[in-house]
Amino acid sequence: MAAGNHTAVAEFVLEGFSEDLWLWGLLIALFLLLYLTALAGKSLIVAAISLSPGLHAPMYFFLAKLAILDIVCTSMILLKLLESLVVWVDIISCGGCLAQLFFLTWFLGAELLLLTAMAFDCYVAICWPLCYSTIMSRPLCALLASAVWTVSVINASVHMGLMAQLTFCGPNHIWDFLCEIPMLLLLSCSPAALNKVMIIIAAVCFGMVNFLLTLASYSCIVASVLHKRSAEGKRRAFSTCSSNLLVVTLYYSTITYTYILPGSGTSMEKSKVVAVLYTVVSPALNLLIYTLRNKDVKAAFRKLAPSSW
Repeated sequence: MAAGNHTAVAEFVLEGFSEDLWLWGLLIALFLLLYLTALAGKSLIVAAISLSPGLHAPMYFFLAKLAILDIVCTSMILLKLLESLVVWVDIISCGGCLAQLFFLTWFLGAELLLLTAMAFDCYVAICWPLCYSTIMSRPLCALLASAVWTVSVINASVHMGLMAQLTFCGPNHIWDFLCEIPMLLLLSCSPAALNKVMIIIAAVCFGMVNFLLTLASYSCIVASVLHKRSAEGKRRAFSTCSSNLLVVTLYYSTITYTYILPGSGTSMEKSKVVAVLYTVVSPALNLLIYTLRNKDVKAAFRKLAPSSW
């Protein structure tokens, strides 16, 4: 298929990292370590939550869903990155690029929705402790989880469908190590007004609305904690929610940089670092944040581990 006097692009060239041999080997070791750490850690979290009756609370229900989501999308992104680093091939087919875009968009949307649900759960636990079991019932948790998967999949499908209708006729060089909507729109040689409108709608719904809901939840939590007379109660309440707040801050800051700021000039190089933060580093950090700071999860790990450990 052709667009004007140009031939449609059938594959894209991804911009990798440094070609320096020493740094190349270091990057392979680093990304492999991050992937294995995230994979093993998330699998342990899912196993611990599934097998430990004490971790069947709504908070851990959502944490297990977050771990599964991280496993799927981290595997999709890091395995392709490791392949390109090992075999020195930075080419991805148009279909493969769209598939990667779908999973990445699904991952980002579902992650933001899950973090909002976890903030609401934290709000109910601290501000309405006597009504917690009634409000955060199993049917409501199942409904929230179903809504997260459904809304995020629909959003990702719409974006992928719109991107599939665009024509790419060169250049085919993506200045990143993965396929993202902003970068692909820069390479389109056909009208993309509808795509940009959908990006704005998604940014409002997934970004602004989720951020405001999360901010409202934590504002109510802080106000409630400050009214507690017990210093121990304040400490436990802040400890419970500080982990969620740290993840939320990292996610919103990196995604805002990627999808709001223009990808031009020196920001092209910076965008790779930002992409690594929210696709690779953040899922690995989630493991440390939700386990090392949570005595219930650590206790579940000790019960699952052999006595020789």
